[in-house]
Amino acid sequence: MTLFRCRAGGQGVGMDETDILSRIHALVEEEHKLREGTDHSEDERRRISKLEADLDQCWDLLRQRRAKRQYDEDPDDATARPESTVENYLQ
Repeated sequence: MTLFRCRAGGQGVGMDETDILSRIHALVEEEHKLREGTDHSEDERRRISKLEADLDQCWDLLRQRRAKRQYDEDPDDATARPESTVENYLQ
């Protein structure tokens, strides 16, 4: 099954909160499976890093949508921000 990504550049457009949450759950599940054990290959480490970035983008998109709805704006106007932007947010 191919899953969409919460990514800048058009991907994630038209996603509703249910879609975004489903994507987040799928990414978390994959991340947990990859993190099992202690000896990871270079490919696995790269994939984990990519999953973390995709998760950050999905969470950011979800927060944007919720904020827009809270302030009576159209949540569909929210867009996925670039990885370079969301990776620098303070947790």
